[in-house]
Order: sequence, then C-alpha cells, then structure tokens
Amino acid sequence: MRTKIFCDIADYKTIKFFNKKSFVDGFTTNPSLMRLAGAKNYKNYSLKILKICKKKPISFEVFADEPKEMLKQAYKINSWGKNVYVKIPVVNSKGIFMGSVIKELSERGIKLNITAVYTFEQTKNIFKNLNKKTKSIISIFAGRMADKGKDPLPIFKKSITLTKKNKNIEILWASTREAYNFTQAKQLKCNIITMPPKIINQINAFGKSFNSMTVETVKGFLKDSKKSHFKI
Repeated sequence: MRTKIFCDIADYKTIKFFNKKSFVDGFTTNPSLMRLAGAKNYKNYSLKILKICKKKPISFEVFADEPKEMLKQAYKINSWGKNVYVKIPVVNSKGIFMGSVIKELSERGIKLNITAVYTFEQTKNIFKNLNKKTKSIISIFAGRMADKGKDPLPIFKKSITLTKKNKNIEILWASTREAYNFTQAKQLKCNIITMPPKIINQINAFGKSFNSMTVETVKGFLKDSKKSHFKI
C-alpha cells in the first residue's frame, strides 16, 4: 500500500503548481488557510480552485458551529464538485461531538473529511457514525499532539487497525511538522499524509548520503562566515 501525499494549502498558485505533479494525490484546506490565501468570498474562491483542480480530491471545511448550519454549509460545499470532500470538525467549539452531522451526511453518500481528531475514542465514535460504503477520511493531528509532548503513534496504530478492512475509510496524518513524518506514516501504513509545500519539496531530497549532507552543512557555515567577514 502506498501512502498518498496531499498538499495542505489554499493558495491558488500553489495548488495550480502541485496539481500538475503526479506525486501529489490531493489537497486539504481549512478556513485558516483560506484566510491566509486572501480569500474574500469562500464559495467564489473555492470554485476558482476547482477550475484547476478538477479530478484530485480536495477538502473544503464548513465554518458553522451549530449542527443545522453545518449541514446547510456541507450540502452546498458538496455541490461544488465530484472531487470535493466536505471537512467536518469532530466537535464544535463547545466540545459537542458532531456525530449527528457526520451520520446524516455519510448516509447520504457525501464524502467527508472528519478533522481535528486527537484521540482513539474520537476515531471510534466517528467510525460508528460513518456509512462504510461512503468514502471518508479521518484526519488525526499528529504534529499538534507532538508539540504538546504527546506521542501520536499509538493513536494512529489503533485507528489504522480499526479501519483497515474498510477500503472507503482512510486515516490521514495531519499537521505534519517535518519530512521524516512521511517515513513514519509509510511505516504505519497510513493511507494519506497531508503536508505544506515546503515539506513536500524536502521529500524530494530523500536518499542523500550522510557524507554529502555533512559537506553541504560545512560549506554553508563557511559561506556565511566569509560573508560576515568574521575574524578571531
């Protein structure tokens, strides 16, 4: 099994660039990335992206906080394209599990990306509410866990074991912090890893020998010392 690479970005030009690359299998966005990309009108900006990204899966997230409004937004987002995954947070801002939203949308065959997952209990609850015939992604935030001193690997192992017999339900390694996370995701047989462009580019340097890395590092130090005209 190959771990698919998604690019975590909402910038139009960057998506246009990576959409042409065969090693990038899809895209993930969120309201924060959309804001960073300068989107003024959420729908219009998303439709602009979908004009260039017509086949690869791409996730657009709801930003409502109440279940009824979430559903309204989800149905609208779903109508934008066949390659669209509707991103739903596992809980709202009050910490209430969005199981009813997940269940209704999944039962209606709407492809979902359930996001902001941090525990195996959340994965289990999501899994119970998903229609196993509908394509779905469960996004586990590895990097943010690690930032707080938590080991994300046990959660991934349990989640992958739970879902591996269901080909329509995929586990995604989210909030990637470094290129080595790709190696970790592959070792776990994680279905997808999403990462920012900078880390995707770093993966292209995989395979370099330690000797060449040592020489490159020393050359960098030497170059900077000469530019600074250091003397002792």
